[in-house]
Formats: sequence, C-alpha cells, structure tokens
Amino acid sequence: MHAMQYELTLPADYDTDVIRARVSRVGRLLDDWKGLGLKAYLLRERGVHGSPVNQYAPFYLWDTTEGMNSFLWGGGFQGLSDDFGRPSVRQWTGLAYEEGGAAGSPARVAVRRRQQVPEGVELARVMAHAVGETGRLAVADGAMLAAAAVDTASWELVHFSLWAHDTPEAEGDVFQVLHLSSPGRDQLPRGRQW
Repeated sequence: MHAMQYELTLPADYDTDVIRARVSRVGRLLDDWKGLGLKAYLLRERGVHGSPVNQYAPFYLWDTTEGMNSFLWGGGFQGLSDDFGRPSVRQWTGLAYEEGGAAGSPARVAVRRRQQVPEGVELARVMAHAVGETGRLAVADGAMLAAAAVDTASWELVHFSLWAHDTPEAEGDVFQVLHLSSPGRDQLPRGRQW
C-alpha cells in the first residue's frame, strides 16, 4: 500500500463551491481506476472544524504502484495541474490499514495527522505504535477505516481515518469528504504491512 496526497491551499475569500462543482463533475472518473484502493476528495474550509485555511487536498491509498504511476503520468493528474498548477505530491509507504465498524456508511469527514519520527528512537517501536494507533482508530465509534504510512525521506508518519459522522475520535486536520472513489478498497492489505 502507498499513501499519497497533494494540497491546494486557496485564498481566504475563495468560493469553495468551485471545488465542490469540480468534484461533482470529475469525481466519478476514478470510481473504477485500476490499482486505486481509494481516493477521498477532501476539502477544508476556513473556520469549519477549526481550519485556518481553505484547502483542497485529496488523499489516496494505492494498492499498486502501477495504478499510482498511471494516474500521475497517464493523464488523471494532468487536468488538476492544468487548472491549478502542478502541486508537490507527498508519498508515504504503508504501515497498516484496517476497516472500521462503519465501513459501509457514507464518509462525512476525514482526519489526517502528520508527525515527525524523532531522532534516536527505535524505529521498530515507533512503527509498531503507529500500527497500534491504526487499530485503535478503526474500532472507534463511527470509524470507516484507518491507515498509517511513513515517508522515510523526511521521517514523517501520517495517520489517516474516515468517519461516518462529524465528531471523529482522532486528532489532526479535519476535512469534509466531497466524494469517495474506492474501486480497490477490498484489495488493500489489512493489518501490519511488514
């Protein structure tokens, strides 16, 4: 599993209905993308859920690198780059993935928490803790799924979870889910990924 995200931070007075219309128009295009576990079309609005910014920030869990590369180089990503400029794309290697009790529900919000892996720590212990946190989030009331991944270039962990209600039991940046494409969600490997 590979996690991926890019962020488009928008002006404070930006009409976020433009993003909603865009997702309504193009969101379905990835509903059957080969190699994609899921794509959550995410929006933060200034003043909603404590957000200081307007931001469009889709989050992906890929089942195959071929699917990810096909999206990035094969045209899927080009439309966004043409419309907004090419953003930096963050990528993390999967550590854990778990389905939650609300897995069949519509997604309302997502929570993303990034944290640095401190110097001098035992990496196996930190990664095992991230796996444990994934399991804890997945069993919380209203959790649809939880995942953890790591970027070994910057030594950053990312925790990602989807929720069926607006009061997630997770810390981090809260996003509204505008659409969820999940053609290969059942193909994402469960549990610890090493």
